[in-house]
Amino acid sequence: MASHRRPARVTVLTAAAATAAASLGAVPASADPGAGPAATRATVDRLFEEAEKATEGYNRADEKTDALRRTVSQAQDSLARGQERINRMRGALGSVAGAQYRSGGIDPAIALLLSSDPDTYLDRASALDRLTARQGVALAELQREQRRLKQQRSEARTALVELERSRAEVARHKRVVEGKLAEARRVLASLTVEERADFDRASRSGGRAEELPPMAEAPPGSSRASAAVIAARSAIGKPYVWGATGPSAFDCSGLMVWSYGQAGISLPRTSSAQRYAGRQVPLAQAQPGDLVTYRGDASHVGIYAGNGQVIHAPYPGARVRYDPVNMMSHVTVTRV
Repeated sequence: MASHRRPARVTVLTAAAATAAASLGAVPASADPGAGPAATRATVDRLFEEAEKATEGYNRADEKTDALRRTVSQAQDSLARGQERINRMRGALGSVAGAQYRSGGIDPAIALLLSSDPDTYLDRASALDRLTARQGVALAELQREQRRLKQQRSEARTALVELERSRAEVARHKRVVEGKLAEARRVLASLTVEERADFDRASRSGGRAEELPPMAEAPPGSSRASAAVIAARSAIGKPYVWGATGPSAFDCSGLMVWSYGQAGISLPRTSSAQRYAGRQVPLAQAQPGDLVTYRGDASHVGIYAGNGQVIHAPYPGARVRYDPVNMMSHVTVTRV
């Protein structure tokens, strides 16, 4: 395969990005001063690839955070409804006790069970045999509701702790992405005008046509696949922004989510998950609409558009465009 930079997702860098880059210090801010343009390009390619992999981590953590937020919200709603049920049940039992008191016939067991500690008094099960059968059933139901509510509270606390961890993971990946991108930009800034123009030309060259496997005359995919391709084509020229899912900017997997979303299909958020969003087929059998993932970890993805080309969001500073399907190694084709 020809060498092609398949970098990462990104946002317009801010001062915070530069600060993060300085703190990470994982890669020199520029290539060896004695190195030539090829070495500098290799450094930038590596930084872009590392940033893209970190973006995958960011997208996974962000997706998990969203799911946990929903879980916590649902748990809080369930807790509120459970507490309301318990309050109503206590109120009903209290009404019975009040009526019995006013008539001079309050059962000592009810007096005991409705006393000081409402969270533990139902454990005194020996008092139940002194209640009428109907009251005993009501109190047993109240006991079950309280135990259920206690379990829900425990689950909600666990979800909240996990949510905070996920938020921290999102922030960590964000710092890594911004740091790598800031370093890549500093390296690019060290190039002369001629070297930068050469870099930009090379980044658009992709794979060589003669390296493509024989491509069968690909029939059009399903109507939904065709709709996804049409959507992806409409995004050509939109900027790459890491973490973005359209419609004005995209990262690589975000473009796939948006394009298939226009066709009524929900895809996973990350390219590594999109690789398994359907049936895998040989590259030579690729049809328009198939997802094409790259690298062993599937950290980049595009949509096959026919004629040996994919549409993808390449890397920071680039825009959504066509490139040869074999622009990178470890190609996997997935039919949604």
